[in-house]
Amino acid sequence: MAVIDDLAAEAVRLDGILGLLTEEQWLADSGAEGWSVADVVLHLAQGDEGVVASAEGAAGPRAGAARDGTVDEWAARMVDAERGAPAEAFLRWRHGRDAAVEALRNADPQKPLQWVAGPVKPATLATTRLAEYWAHGLDITGPFRIDFPDTDRLRHIAWLAHRTLPYAFSLTGEAPADTAVRCTLTAPDGESTWTFGPDNAESGISGPAGAFCRVAAQRLDPAESGLRATGPHGATALRVVRTYA
Repeated sequence: MAVIDDLAAEAVRLDGILGLLTEEQWLADSGAEGWSVADVVLHLAQGDEGVVASAEGAAGPRAGAARDGTVDEWAARMVDAERGAPAEAFLRWRHGRDAAVEALRNADPQKPLQWVAGPVKPATLATTRLAEYWAHGLDITGPFRIDFPDTDRLRHIAWLAHRTLPYAFSLTGEAPADTAVRCTLTAPDGESTWTFGPDNAESGISGPAGAFCRVAAQRLDPAESGLRATGPHGATALRVVRTYA
């Protein structure tokens, strides 16, 4: 499955970056507020372990936690409870990510797996993990000005962001959940165009795919993205778009 191959490729890229960091950098603040680089990697490990558990038939990784605050608050508590040495976090993530990739490859592609906001098929879960790896890759590399170029793997993340728009609309109530939005995005090669949504949609978003994905991952302010929103609900879509539950 192509998206699982791309998830593995993104993991290899992130592994190579992490392997070059010093102990001081591992303990330094990341771009994720309140978390060090080691905390971010622990969070990724915990997520990948959740993938394996779901593939084995366990309850979703946030089962029973909905009463205890937001997803972000729950994730913060998980990291606080298991924070340790950077080397331990790195090894745990390496084991977890390899196990998660294998579990997704071996899963029945038509059988949904339990996840944070509900059951999703393995390909969608792989896409969710890819988006998580990439967003936290920005958090890790940004403070140190490490090169982290956009790749064609962003196509999966852009697809996820567009696919999640009905959920995003339903959370805010600012537009009907079934509002059609056409996304016309320039790929990282600067030449190809990726499109999502019906041709006749009244609302649209256009511009660089990298900017769209960063806005969806809440790593870029829509007002500073250079993206163009059109139609009655384009601006709302750009404001609420997300890649996570």
